[in-house]
Amino acid sequence: MWDYEDLFKKIEELVMHHSPSGVEGEINQFLMQEFAALGVEVWCDRADNIIAKIPGLDPTRQIAITAHKDEIGAIVKTVGDNGQVEVRKLGGAFPWVYGEGVVDLLGDNATVSGILSFGSRHVSHESPQKVQQEDTPVKWEDAWIETKCTTSELEAAGIRPGTRMVIGKHRKHPIRLNDYIASYTLDNKASVAILLALAEKVKQPAVNVYLVASAKEEVGAIGALFFTQNQRLDALIALEICPLSSEYPIEEGKSPVILFQDGYGIYDETLNGQLRQSAKQLDMSVQLATLSGFGSDASIAMKFGHVARGACLAFPTQNTHGYEIAHLGAIANCIDLLQVFCETRFE
Repeated sequence: MWDYEDLFKKIEELVMHHSPSGVEGEINQFLMQEFAALGVEVWCDRADNIIAKIPGLDPTRQIAITAHKDEIGAIVKTVGDNGQVEVRKLGGAFPWVYGEGVVDLLGDNATVSGILSFGSRHVSHESPQKVQQEDTPVKWEDAWIETKCTTSELEAAGIRPGTRMVIGKHRKHPIRLNDYIASYTLDNKASVAILLALAEKVKQPAVNVYLVASAKEEVGAIGALFFTQNQRLDALIALEICPLSSEYPIEEGKSPVILFQDGYGIYDETLNGQLRQSAKQLDMSVQLATLSGFGSDASIAMKFGHVARGACLAFPTQNTHGYEIAHLGAIANCIDLLQVFCETRFE
């Protein structure tokens, strides 16, 4: 029986380590320490992936399970003369999802907190903000970050074009809603928590297992493509969120989701069948889905011919790429299912 509180705390730890695409050093250090403490071989490759290896009974075959460690956010375009910073999206981030509030600018020398701002509401049609109240959603071009710093202070902190912006730690702490966790960046910090749990639980897999906390997924699965180009694999399973929406036959709760198709192509039927068989061994219900506006490390690696067989296991999530909500039981069930999969003879 799972202790949801322990799982919640591990996800919370991961969420509180910033990791915008391409600037993932904060979470890298944490993951290196966590995997090492679990006694598994771990390293960081040239593409900034954190990779842990669990030797298998058959060392001639290998599979990988990936969970991307990067998060969406924004990237600085302009540093103004009055302490106002303009940003543009990094991954699938929308300013109206974040709302006005604290964001962190990860400078080269220091982190500067500021306020993502949209302008005052007590205005008439003479002000550009009026249209946001009546007609169109806020776009990044309409928003700015108010730092109240001087140009020299921002320069000293290393705030420049290219600096990453993420939701501030001031408002990033997850909360419990009974058996649910609600938080920014469950995509994909909760999946990274699954990797850590597998490193602890899987002792003697059938084949070599690589647990890959992949880099820069939100901007094109760059880390996974590098890894799969350089490591021969018999199969790749991506861990992901699954969006809850009226267009998909997915229900919230404890049942994980196995994808059969997404925006990049189809997944492997045989591999999906093995995942379903693992769930059957546990008497665990799973949901099946095809998604449209979605991609994973596995589907992208398959599309580019880096792996022959790919699958995606996900947990149902509300408000994807926003303040996400997921059942802790679904996350725990992904761990149990993959443990059985890893320890079962691989076909």
